[in-house]
Amino acid sequence: MSEFTLPPNSKVSEGKHWALKSPAKHVKSFRIYRWDPAKNATPTLDTFEIDRDHCGPMVLDALVKINDQIDPTLSFRRSCREGVCGSCAMNIDGVNTLACLTPMDSLKKGTSQITPLPHLQVLKDLVPDLTGLYAQYELIEPWLQTDQPPPDRERRQSPEERAKLDGAWECILCFCCSTSCPSYWWNQDRYLGPSILLQSYRWLADSRDQRTGERLDRLEDPFRLYRCHTIMNCTKTCPKGLNPARAISNTKRMMAERG
Repeated sequence: MSEFTLPPNSKVSEGKHWALKSPAKHVKSFRIYRWDPAKNATPTLDTFEIDRDHCGPMVLDALVKINDQIDPTLSFRRSCREGVCGSCAMNIDGVNTLACLTPMDSLKKGTSQITPLPHLQVLKDLVPDLTGLYAQYELIEPWLQTDQPPPDRERRQSPEERAKLDGAWECILCFCCSTSCPSYWWNQDRYLGPSILLQSYRWLADSRDQRTGERLDRLEDPFRLYRCHTIMNCTKTCPKGLNPARAISNTKRMMAERG
């Protein structure tokens, strides 16, 4: 008989309950994933109660309040607080999104759960290891490449050429899409994933770039591009409303057209 066991630190147990010290009229509870590599312990889900009347409206405001006033050991990334940097990407009530753009009023009633982006190594608490994703980003060489000498001013584009970049340049590399993609979960060592492929298409579609052939050659691989099965999780979860699946489809079309 086969026996299957979970790897170390994969069993999440119930953690500490941080109750409000005094009664409040509007209370919101969060179960938050906690894991500290410095401690020889399995992950836990700690429960924190927040007084909504003394907290900002966004989930990130609640996390900042917890870190400032309740438990300063809670670790998470944040920076711009305006949906521009992508730092505070995490899984909130089962959805990959940005904590700074998620109003607490939009959450389900009762206790909400916050965990790191799924299927990545966790560095601590809500902080995932993005090393592999950044290495893949470097692979696509995300900068303008041309043999033309630098112009005196800007490299000009027609309005039609510029419009082709819309829906791609707005990506903030939060990686909500890649970590929601089952194809990326199981093949992230070889499949580039929707976020990186969207960034790749941004340069493929740029009329000023002269390395289209080389960029497509770099994607000519059974896994890097073609592991996408158009599941559409990426488009559904993107907090910026972008469509990585369409960018991947357009890239496949460019591959087919060049023969």
